[in-house]
Amino acid sequence: MQTSIRETAAERASRRRICGRSLALVALLSAAALVSTGALARGEPTAAGAVVAQAAAETPNPKLKNSGGYAIGVYYYPGWKSDDSVDPPKHPWEKIQAYPEREPLLGWYQDGSQDVIDQQVRWMHDYGVKFVVFDWYWTSNRPRIEHALDAYLLSKNKNLVQFAIVYCNHENYPKNEKDWLTITQYWVDHFLKDSQYQRIGGKPVVHIFSPQDLEKKAARFGMTTAQLLAESQDIAKKAGLPGILFVAGTPAGDFAQNIAPQWGYEALSGYNYSAGRTIKGFDSYESLTRGYQEHWDWLLQNASLPYFIVMSAGWDKRPWGGSKDPRRDQSSSTPDSFELQLRAAKATMDRYPDKSLRTGVICCWNEYGEGSYMEPTKRYGMQYLERIRTVFGK
Repeated sequence: MQTSIRETAAERASRRRICGRSLALVALLSAAALVSTGALARGEPTAAGAVVAQAAAETPNPKLKNSGGYAIGVYYYPGWKSDDSVDPPKHPWEKIQAYPEREPLLGWYQDGSQDVIDQQVRWMHDYGVKFVVFDWYWTSNRPRIEHALDAYLLSKNKNLVQFAIVYCNHENYPKNEKDWLTITQYWVDHFLKDSQYQRIGGKPVVHIFSPQDLEKKAARFGMTTAQLLAESQDIAKKAGLPGILFVAGTPAGDFAQNIAPQWGYEALSGYNYSAGRTIKGFDSYESLTRGYQEHWDWLLQNASLPYFIVMSAGWDKRPWGGSKDPRRDQSSSTPDSFELQLRAAKATMDRYPDKSLRTGVICCWNEYGEGSYMEPTKRYGMQYLERIRTVFGK
């Protein structure tokens, strides 16, 4: 049965790639051939590849359209819940308390508390955040640290801000095909059919943190990402959904340009970047912003898939033990420098409204351990949220 499923998934993935691109590819190759004819006659290198790449980059998925306004989201890290039932007890705020400037305006809160998420969602809405992407984990055949998302689903303010998930596939799952089918079914049953779940082109959006890691895991049990995502599409459609829009977390490069579409992804984005294209490491928030801009420009110019712009509130991982390169931990932002990055992102969205869908995701709402947070704090109050509203409007 597994072999039969695998062959069917592979055939579907192949058919979708062929049918979806055959006409466009013929047109692109024809244009490239016209450009290249003279060069071939002279025995020179042709420009066909460049023409195809440029034309593809300028031809976004026609089903994914810009709504006209800006759609700014935030990643939410659900790691701030104490647990005295385990040995040793878990108190995640302890390491952060050595950095008192990071204390949230809500205090050292218990993640997943209803009053906490109610207030957070209200703030997001009031300052122009359109959607929240919850970090989502699966281990030991069950979801892990899902308390904040559970509280959101029960929130009286849920209708104010849409939600999505990023599958943080750091852990040793899926281990087999059954695991993947179980994970997808869980998404469909618990999230994707919810009226507040974020949809683009009619499809619920699921971010994959590390596409390469998912491919490696699939290979261990004799499958590919294309086969897994094709099976997920079938599960979603059987549940009455039009499918799932899988978003690949990726920097600029060959994967984004050539491989992601073949694996079944329909859009690109990311969680954060540790370096730029030419900037090999960050040592300030200003260098981080320049490095991010390099990724934005390259992806929007060269990739064929839409790209949702990745923004960052900063980086300083010292509470978690520090980065391998300690210079990277000098990349904290201020409200002023954060606003400059937001304005650069907005200008990029305006240059590429169809490729970016004027959509971006900020890392993060509350990743205090990595120094990437924009949630109101006792030091800065509402200033980070005010900058979002100032730049992108409510």
